[in-house]
Amino acid sequence: MAVKHFLQFRDLTRDELGYVFQRTRIIKERFKHYQPYHPLADRTLAMIFEKSSTRTRLSFEAGMHQLGGAAIYLNTRDTQLGRGEPVEDAAEVISRMVDIVMIRTFEQDIIERFAAHSRVPVINGLTNEYHPCQILADICTYIETRGPIQGKTVAWIGDSNNMCNTWLQAAEILDFNVHVSTPPGYEVEPERANLFGTDHYQSFADPIDACRAADLVTTDVWTSMGFEAENAARQKAFADWQVDADMMRVARSDALFMHCLPAHRGEEVAAEVIDGPQSVVWEEAANRLHAQKALMEYLLLGRIEK
Repeated sequence: MAVKHFLQFRDLTRDELGYVFQRTRIIKERFKHYQPYHPLADRTLAMIFEKSSTRTRLSFEAGMHQLGGAAIYLNTRDTQLGRGEPVEDAAEVISRMVDIVMIRTFEQDIIERFAAHSRVPVINGLTNEYHPCQILADICTYIETRGPIQGKTVAWIGDSNNMCNTWLQAAEILDFNVHVSTPPGYEVEPERANLFGTDHYQSFADPIDACRAADLVTTDVWTSMGFEAENAARQKAFADWQVDADMMRVARSDALFMHCLPAHRGEEVAAEVIDGPQSVVWEEAANRLHAQKALMEYLLLGRIEK
């Protein structure tokens, strides 16, 4: 199979995503029943971090180990990348020594340049623009909890950040709807989200309106990594965009709440919501492990029937 990357959600087709969701379920069931499964024996994953991480590092490192392979952690501060080595040169070398690469960095351009010079699959572990592995896990969580997401409505409350951009891409591919509510000045930028149309999302000035009849309500921190200098201004601008019980009350009675974590209770989400019965944040976090195992299996081995 030709080298295939996962740099943004639209890099996989609807059919490919359906296959990955199916494999996630199978791989997770094996894990839960303590059944060893090592399709990536003798394969090596390089994990390159420019942004700090908890869930991304743990899920990829543990996932590769559980699939029989090995994972190597590289922080840009401790490598020649941190001393000015061109991204293209690093890609040429690293991709000759490992079988697959995951990168968590700032600008999307960095990962695109790396992938263009890589001989092996490259996975986006997070950039300023996109967070495709998180949305992959989120949708897996919705499917296993509520069934198909096609035709459903997701309410995104808060910043139009990398998570929001990726939800919007996913909606176009998987045919569901996203209701977006952001404070003035933080609206969706279609070009940055790499959207081809507007048929699957709608913007709302009032977050309550965005949540009405939603099947899923989700949010993220008000100040993402790299935007710390804006924190004071964002705290003020986002004050009315906290997901609280009133927002969940106008959503569907069986609506789920998700958050990619880490969360700040009392800021972007009320404690009674994230710790309440509609929250699936822990299941969502755990599914990063299984969805990424299915993704790595697919990128390295293609479709398998076992």
